[in-house]
Amino acid sequence: MGLSKTQRKLRIRRRIRKVSSGTAAKPRLSVFRSNSEIYAQVIDDVNGVTLVSASSRDKDIAKVKGNKTEIAALVGKTIAEKSVKAGLEKVAFDRGGNLYHGRVKSLADGAREAGLKF
Repeated sequence: MGLSKTQRKLRIRRRIRKVSSGTAAKPRLSVFRSNSEIYAQVIDDVNGVTLVSASSRDKDIAKVKGNKTEIAALVGKTIAEKSVKAGLEKVAFDRGGNLYHGRVKSLADGAREAGLKF
């Protein structure tokens, strides 16, 4: 009998976190995707601090009409703008056990367009 979807995702998430860790110089861009929303945060794991965050529930993004993929791209653009303003150009991308496809890929592309490098 195989693993359930959530067990598989958790195993992938643990494997990613073993390798990927955020520092002050190169923090980790972590993505969490629920069924209806998407959240992103830039984290310094050494100090255990969230430096910048954005989500589809932010007031300026929530009032924008569009499908979930378009909103994910907008969240990526927003997190990149906030990060660049905070002086963070390079990040390590953490897809959080999700496949690099659909909304996660859209968020990453939006962040790259707005100036983040990963």
